[in-house]
Amino acid sequence: MAVDPSGAAEVRSALIRLRRTTGLPVAFGGLVDSGRRQVRISELSGTATAALSALAVTSGNGLGGKAVALTRPCAVTDYSSSRQISHEYDAPVAAEGLRSVVAVPVVVRRRVRGVLYGALRAAQPLGDRTLSVAVEAARDVEQALLLRDEARELLAAARPEPVRDPGATAAWEQVREAHAALRALAPRIADPALRDELLRACGLLAVGTGSGPVPGVRLAPREVDVLACVAEGATNTVAAERLGVGAETVKGYLRSAMRKLGARTRGEAVVAARRAGWLP
Repeated sequence: MAVDPSGAAEVRSALIRLRRTTGLPVAFGGLVDSGRRQVRISELSGTATAALSALAVTSGNGLGGKAVALTRPCAVTDYSSSRQISHEYDAPVAAEGLRSVVAVPVVVRRRVRGVLYGALRAAQPLGDRTLSVAVEAARDVEQALLLRDEARELLAAARPEPVRDPGATAAWEQVREAHAALRALAPRIADPALRDELLRACGLLAVGTGSGPVPGVRLAPREVDVLACVAEGATNTVAAERLGVGAETVKGYLRSAMRKLGARTRGEAVVAARRAGWLP
């Protein structure tokens, strides 16, 4: 089963942070196989063998399967002798020499998307701080996966048939909303390839009327981001929240864009940007 490279990278980063922050010698995890109810262990950090590599964990089985079924963190002090879990995966766990283990599900939109594990090679309780850090690591992966999902949804929504009368149809307003959302989301995407694809989609939307950016009118990416928010009626404060910058920064970008476009007001700037092909 193919592994999602972007998702695997997020899991890998989370495991490294988990070990670095807690001092746990071993961490591992993976995402749910596409179209199946199994978590595939694809990322190993600190392991001494490949016993856990590519292991398919089924919901309800073992510690990770229990975490998936209950959608909450689960931990055992001595894996092989615990009566709180089933023991389908005792052999690979024993081969790696793991005893005390915590498993935290990665849940996005109420659906389990993966599991992160942290482990000791000694049968001793894992402290509250270790459990908290493991949960935080899983939350980081959840946020990254959610952003990627939203980006893909926006990309799908941004590929409608060309609108015949873009200025007067409700459909074109939806395109404009998608454009603004894409511009606001792009800087938050860690995956460079996905971020570039988002920005390319923005460019396609902006020229949906059949015109392209007018030569001589050069707007910076953040100036376009701000104008896209303004075009939706957002205040400077709301635009700042969407873009993750300060309100004064938004004002600066807006003033710069207005100057370049020869506009005296926010509304004029939006109209000029649309005529110049920078906005849909």
